[in-house]
Amino acid sequence: MELKLINANGEVAGNVAASDALFGREYNEALVHQLVTAYLANARSGNRAQKTRAEVNHSTKKPWRQKGTGRARSGMTSSPIWRKGGRAFPNKPDENFTQKVNRKMFRAGIATILSQLVRDDRLVVVEDLTVDSPKTKAFAEQVKNMGLEQVLFLTTQLDENVFLSSRNLHNVLVLEAHQADPYSLLRFKKVVLTKAAVAQLEEQWA
Repeated sequence: MELKLINANGEVAGNVAASDALFGREYNEALVHQLVTAYLANARSGNRAQKTRAEVNHSTKKPWRQKGTGRARSGMTSSPIWRKGGRAFPNKPDENFTQKVNRKMFRAGIATILSQLVRDDRLVVVEDLTVDSPKTKAFAEQVKNMGLEQVLFLTTQLDENVFLSSRNLHNVLVLEAHQADPYSLLRFKKVVLTKAAVAQLEEQWA
């Protein structure tokens, strides 16, 4: 398996040898869906809260007498069927949204995603990712010269200048290779790896 190597102008400058186990795997849609769903579920903070009928602000007085009115009997205005009443099955902050994904499944899912990115021509390699100074304008120009937009950069060690230059660009994300997650890999139109990041991903996931 060979990956495209591009230069600072976005032109193909050669190829980089890569592992077939990581970048040449067949696509498994069900696995990728499960992986992304679990990742997003595990990211939920679970801080939503609703009130029960005991917690809403209400009077304990009976709204009307039990018999003789022709209306349905009612005991309290906190009933879930009343407007401004409590919820019958409220959401609570201690609700757990986490989903378990086995390590073997996660490794296979990452390999599946990377392989599909290669087939769709959405994954390329660069020699290195550096900038001379922490200037967002300069880094944005560098990304533009490479012909990229909505791009995820994966590097082995996040340079401080690169981090400071990229953090204000809403369509650019720079991560260390070991931080790669399935959602980010799929969310961006293009994924750019440094040569060292390719080796690190192979060591970690292949």
